Amino acid sequence: MTMIRKLLAAAVAVIAGGTVAVVLHPSTATADRRAEDPIVIAHRGASAIRPEHTLLAYEAAIALGADYIEPDLVSTKDGVLVARHENEISQTTDVENHPEFAGRRTTKTIDGAAITGWFTEDFTLAELRTLRAEERIPDIRPANTAFNGLAQIPTLDEVVQLAQRHGVGVYPETKHPTYFDSIGLSLEEPLLAGLARRGWRDQRDPVIIQSFETGNLRDLSRRTKVRLAQLVNASGAPYDRVAAGDPLTYDRMVTPAGLRDIAGYADGVGVANARIIPTGPDGRTLAPTTLVRDAHRAGLIVHAWTVRPENSQLPVDHRLGDPNSPAYAGATGDVMGYLNKLYDTGLDGVFSDDPGIARATLAARD
Repeated sequence: MTMIRKLLAAAVAVIAGGTVAVVLHPSTATADRRAEDPIVIAHRGASAIRPEHTLLAYEAAIALGADYIEPDLVSTKDGVLVARHENEISQTTDVENHPEFAGRRTTKTIDGAAITGWFTEDFTLAELRTLRAEERIPDIRPANTAFNGLAQIPTLDEVVQLAQRHGVGVYPETKHPTYFDSIGLSLEEPLLAGLARRGWRDQRDPVIIQSFETGNLRDLSRRTKVRLAQLVNASGAPYDRVAAGDPLTYDRMVTPAGLRDIAGYADGVGVANARIIPTGPDGRTLAPTTLVRDAHRAGLIVHAWTVRPENSQLPVDHRLGDPNSPAYAGATGDVMGYLNKLYDTGLDGVFSDDPGIARATLAARD
């Protein structure tokens, strides 16, 4: 593992220096390293150190050893898939500084919730290209604001091309598929077409499509051989089932029977960390659940989301420093200790905002 540690050190050095140089990836055969270790999925790129869903964040993630980079996908007015956490973009772009788009601020109902702002489906790709990305949570990640204004919103095709140049996989999420279907901008067809254009259409290819909804995954399972993952939140229910009046909840989906049902249309589950290692009323971690074992018995792989390095994003027993310090919430906690608890459950991968920490933790375990 000496070589891996050297590669990680080199990657961290170039990141710290403010530039990104892609280093040799420690996985030599394929982006999917499950045979060796759990995979490292860069959640929205290396979003702990670069504004999320930008090529800057994806490049940094690759340099830090991610196996997969994750774009959340929404549609433009002209049907182009772009990477944004949400279709509402006031928190992640400088759209409010563009007077030419002031009239497009509106209120829409997305998955049953009224949201006010600017929405990707009201912009053509050419118009979105005039905007620049910004850090979504500057209070927690103030250092990332140094990169505000430097990056455009990337398209799915740009993310796939970047991944293919550097030998990593792509783990796209379809965001609000029921909503986008309702406005005539279905996500699934352009997603499959875009992957196929770059030669990715088979189960062996380093791509996994994920969704919090169930209907689009069932549909995709009949239309593609690409691997699929059912996302499972810590509470609530898939919106498409809610809209249809179906009582199915995420709690039911992680029972042994629910997992067997998922295995009929998906290859894996992406579950909230608390589904694997719950926390008590005091915010401290409890004993792991049986979810990983139950999912594996159903033939499913298990990926956990999301490991973030800041104290405010970690269980109480993995926070470090003085709680009275004004820097405490954004300071790095015992994220490696928390990752080790997750890895100890035998899961198959983690989504991490800092893929370098996730990779280093794996290297230290070998």
